[in-house]
Amino acid sequence: MNTNSNLLELKNLSKYFKSKNNIIGKGRVLKAIDNISLTIKKGETVGIVGESGCGKSTLGRVILRLIEPTYGNIIYDKINLLELDKAEMREMRKRMQIIFQNPYSSLNSRMTIQDIVKAPLDVFKIGTRNERIDEVIKSLECVGLGHQHLHRYPHEFSGGQRQRIVIARALILNPEFIVCDEPVSALDVSVRSQVLNLMVSLQKEFNLTYLFISHDLSVVKHLCEKVAVMYLGEIVEIGSRDRIYNTPLHPYTEALLSAIPIPDIDIMTERIILKGDVPSPYNKPKGCPFVTRCNKALPICSEMKPPVEEITKDHFVACHLYV
Repeated sequence: MNTNSNLLELKNLSKYFKSKNNIIGKGRVLKAIDNISLTIKKGETVGIVGESGCGKSTLGRVILRLIEPTYGNIIYDKINLLELDKAEMREMRKRMQIIFQNPYSSLNSRMTIQDIVKAPLDVFKIGTRNERIDEVIKSLECVGLGHQHLHRYPHEFSGGQRQRIVIARALILNPEFIVCDEPVSALDVSVRSQVLNLMVSLQKEFNLTYLFISHDLSVVKHLCEKVAVMYLGEIVEIGSRDRIYNTPLHPYTEALLSAIPIPDIDIMTERIILKGDVPSPYNKPKGCPFVTRCNKALPICSEMKPPVEEITKDHFVACHLYV
């Protein structure tokens, strides 16, 4: 359920990495995310889509300050996170959590499920030991597990169950905002829908706000209300789910959508095949980042980066075709 107030606002957010490797050129700058602006309302699910390596996961980690940004601002509930010191940011993390992509690597194989899910309560010294265990049981029950699983280890669970444990751990501090970094991509197709439906029901129950990072546009269409399309560290199009999927504006968005398989042999679709390879993030094109692969490129696209413009209400695109 959406409200009119913004929970999160990103302003010109950038993260650059300097190379320390002489093979690729010591001191060269990799622009992992570049000048990103985005707003997320309370209770909303916003999808971030794009090819592997476009900066989606880096964006999620920068928002939580797991990686410190190079430039820009992160405004969370009217608080600039970059103005918080280490102790203040630590307290803020009670309100902001993350679900990592791979449930096999994000759980400590030497810890029991009780200790894994209880760890955030231990870190913040919330409640007595018995109260913490009660909270662990409640959190596990929310994701379809129970007290009988407390003393088992991660290797005793399936992939879908492990991701439920990861979700239980993320929920135990009662956060408002969760970064979901490819939360179902490592799971079998047969259990993906179960985990996605669980996330939808938890969002309604606890009024959660999601930033949902994925390369699977079918999943994003099912789950998200607003979609941002990233290419080479930049957002090239933002709009509501219906506008992005029904009337895409950017040629890159069109190409991504043309790759979605349609389970109907009577419907013929034309796949847009992108030419060339993604440019190196160490050496991005001077103008539009997509110019080297775009089949609609204009001469100006090689010389000048297009500004992000609102073409129709709440539908933004960075493309010279619409300027």
